[in-house]
Amino acid sequence: MVADHVLRCGPGTVVWGFLGPDVPPALRIRPGDTVRIDTVNAVGVPLPPDEALAFFTHHGLPLEGPVAEMLEIMRTVPKDVGPHILTGPVSVEGAEPGDVLAVEILAVAPREPAYGVNFARPGAGALPGLLKEPRLKLMRHDVAGGVARFDERIAIPLAPFMGTMGVAPTRKVSSIPPGPFGGNLDLKDLRPGAVLYLPVQVAGADFFVGDGHAAQGHGEVNLTGLETSMTGVFRFALHKARGLRWPMAETDEHYIAMGLDEDLDAAAELAVLQAVAVLRHFGELPDADAYALASLAVDFEITQLVDGVKGVHGRIPKRLLAACPRATGCRWGPLP
Repeated sequence: MVADHVLRCGPGTVVWGFLGPDVPPALRIRPGDTVRIDTVNAVGVPLPPDEALAFFTHHGLPLEGPVAEMLEIMRTVPKDVGPHILTGPVSVEGAEPGDVLAVEILAVAPREPAYGVNFARPGAGALPGLLKEPRLKLMRHDVAGGVARFDERIAIPLAPFMGTMGVAPTRKVSSIPPGPFGGNLDLKDLRPGAVLYLPVQVAGADFFVGDGHAAQGHGEVNLTGLETSMTGVFRFALHKARGLRWPMAETDEHYIAMGLDEDLDAAAELAVLQAVAVLRHFGELPDADAYALASLAVDFEITQLVDGVKGVHGRIPKRLLAACPRATGCRWGPLP
C-alpha cells in the first residue's frame, strides 16, 4: 500500500521501554497524511544481544530485516523499564492538548522472516503460580496460509494488530501499563479497518507504535500474545478541542468503549460509563435508557489482565443505532 511517508525502524527512530513527551520526532506530518511504519518486537527474546544472536541462530532465522534491526537496536539503544521497542514518535502538525488524534489502521502485516514468540514466566500473567520456570516458544508464520504453527496438530489463525499505539503522555512512563494516552492497549479489534481515538496530551501528539501481535486472545492471559515484528500503514486525522478523556475505537460493525484501571472492577465501570456516553450521544437518550441499552445489547469483554493496568472493553453494535440521525451516514467521530 502506497503511503505519503515511510518511517523505518532503527536506532534513530525508536525508543525502548517507555513513552514520553521529550523524544525528538522521528517524523513530522500533517493531518490527513498516511504513514507506513516498520516495527520490531523483542518481547521474549533473550538479552543481552549475544544471547539474542544465539537465539536467532539456534532457530535458523536469517540475520536480516527485522532480526538485523533488532540486534542493532539492542546494541545501541538504552533499554528503559518496559520490554517494548516502539517506533516514533510521529508529530502531527497542529495537535494540542484537548484535541483527539484519530488513527485509522489501513494495513498491518508480519515482516519477513515471519515468526512470533510467546513468552511466560513464574509470578506473571493471570495465573502467576502456574509455572515453575520461564517458557519461551517460537512459532513460524505461514503468511500465505494465514496461520502460525503451534505444533504438528494445532495451527493458530493469524490476525495481526499492533499491541501498542499511543500518544506521548505528559511525563515519561513505562511502556507496560496503558493509560489515557493509549499505549499498551492489547485490543485485538484494532485491526485494518479500525480507528483508534486518542486524547492528545502534548503539542504534536507524538504517536508511538509497536508490540505487534500476529495473534492474541482477549485477556492475553499468560503474559504475551504472538509477539511479531510488523509493518503498519496508518492515516492520521485531528479532531480539535473534543475533550475525550479515554481512548475509544470503532470498527465497521462496532463502537468500542474502553476502561483502564489497576482494579478490574474499576476498569469495567469505566468501560460501562463510556458505553453509556456513546449510547446517550448517538441515540439522544436519557442516562437511564442508555444504561438499559448497554445492559441489553452491549458485550463487555476483558481486553487484557497482564499489564498492571487492566483493560475492559464494550462492543456497541452500530446496527443498534442505524435509525438514529447522529449515527447515520458517516463514521463516528469522538464524542463532543
